[in-house]
Amino acid sequence: MPTLESTMERSVLKPPSARVSDAPARAKLQAMLLEQMPLSANVDPRLREALEHLLENPGSLSRPRLAMRTAMAYGLAEKQACDLAVALEYFHTASLVFDDLPCMDDAAQRRNVACVHLAFGESQAILAALALVNRAYALLWRTIASGPGSRLSTAADYVEENLGTEGLLNGQSLDLNYGSLPHDGETTERIAYGKTVSLIRLSLVLPAILGDAGDTEVHLLERVARYWGFAYQVLDDLKDVLESSGETGKTGGRDAVLDRPNVSLSIGTEPAIRRLTQFIRIGDRSLMRLLRERPELVFLEELRNDLERQLASLQARYDFEIERGRA
Repeated sequence: MPTLESTMERSVLKPPSARVSDAPARAKLQAMLLEQMPLSANVDPRLREALEHLLENPGSLSRPRLAMRTAMAYGLAEKQACDLAVALEYFHTASLVFDDLPCMDDAAQRRNVACVHLAFGESQAILAALALVNRAYALLWRTIASGPGSRLSTAADYVEENLGTEGLLNGQSLDLNYGSLPHDGETTERIAYGKTVSLIRLSLVLPAILGDAGDTEVHLLERVARYWGFAYQVLDDLKDVLESSGETGKTGGRDAVLDRPNVSLSIGTEPAIRRLTQFIRIGDRSLMRLLRERPELVFLEELRNDLERQLASLQARYDFEIERGRA
């Protein structure tokens, strides 16, 4: 009987012969982050500066790029796709601002610059995050309202499910209270589902709901989002343990200091790498079926292969540390 690993190994997608650059899309998104935020002369200079500090220093923009390309693959107009992408990045950035506050993770660095609460004060950081959330909802509802009338309620409910008390907020609360919870795989998975999977679901599944996706495609997208979300969380956990702040662009080692959930700390680095591999392989199965249903989603292979590249990099880093006797 084949093992789980051997079954998953056969499901690996073959990498494309050449890596397609989406640098123009990234540059466009980065410009839109500032353009879509109302910053008139009436805005208090400190609030404006705090927002510019956040929006001029974006991260990988993987979520908005994913959302924009998925939206266009499902027939949304470019304007709708861009509004949706910017809205999701605003939500994501706001969540990071809150996460970094002294009352939460008390971080000092994010995206290779000082956290906004250190640069401009906690009050301005909170106001800037609320400005992002407020604008994100405006863009999101505008996009949803322009979609098929039959899907408006479903889309609105989906947004609330992923951002509200069953999604992002719940994940953050569980994360903060991890010290009083069972330190087991189920708890860690619940936290990852809320904090990380929720935004991946919005990036992949919401565009399909607003477009012309059938039930089968939505189901497959849900599965891909689930396992990629878990994969990204394990990647983040491993980086917190194996990489320096200079490499990650944010304050490192906070999980160990604050007793926060971290797969690498709870089960060990090598088992965490195996789990990451499993999440990627299981996601491959749904991705291959999805591409047969919707070939226009072929760009998802690049994101999947980026997960594989990061996995290989962390594996090499871990092997190096083992040789030096440090891991």
